[in-house]
Amino acid sequence: MKLSKSRTWRPIDLAREHGLSTQAVRNYEDLGALPPAERTDSGYRRYTDLHARALHTFLALRAGYGHQAAVDLMRSANRNDRVGLYRRWDELHAGFLQERRTHAEVTAALEALNSTPSPRYPSEPLTVGQLARRLGIHPATLRQWERAGITAPPRDRATGYRTYGGTEIRDAHLARYLRKGGVPLREVASFLRELHQAGTTDHMRAMLADWGARLSVRSRGAIYGIAQLDHYLTDLDHIRS
Repeated sequence: MKLSKSRTWRPIDLAREHGLSTQAVRNYEDLGALPPAERTDSGYRRYTDLHARALHTFLALRAGYGHQAAVDLMRSANRNDRVGLYRRWDELHAGFLQERRTHAEVTAALEALNSTPSPRYPSEPLTVGQLARRLGIHPATLRQWERAGITAPPRDRATGYRTYGGTEIRDAHLARYLRKGGVPLREVASFLRELHQAGTTDHMRAMLADWGARLSVRSRGAIYGIAQLDHYLTDLDHIRS
């Protein structure tokens, strides 16, 4: 878009251009996703091509990063807070990287599954505290997983304490990976039931494929969004210079 210094847009013009309501456009300005608009003598907002560029950029960023992240980036850009903008961008991409690593970990764990417990798990049962330390989680999380049907550790006959053997340890490791990936508790429990009953991981493979596809779409959307943000920052630099 080539910016015009004279062209003005009414809120309804911007809204129609992007299939939005006029209230949505006003809300985005109030959030800081658009720079403040000038007002007419009668109090109506008067937008320019810069606002049209800002709205286009915000919507592109939202598709790749989500609503709040897009607001954060645009608000920093409009406030000329480049340090804050770049820091937030770094955080978002660190989040993408962590999600990809988690996806890879879950995939690797799934590929390593077989009908018997993996030999990397200890031969002696572990207590709640011992397993929690191995997983880097709080013991209360393991108890929550038990209530959700994710694990079913037997009790030691002498002490009454929970004991985690090879299968339970494997299930807990899988649950940790899946939870890191944002999989809801009920879906984790459903997957493990399927694994125990049928000995197959078809449902989980489909879930991982869908997760990977969604991550790729978001990454591509993020690339496009950042390209639009670069154009917008260039426009702001010209206006401020």
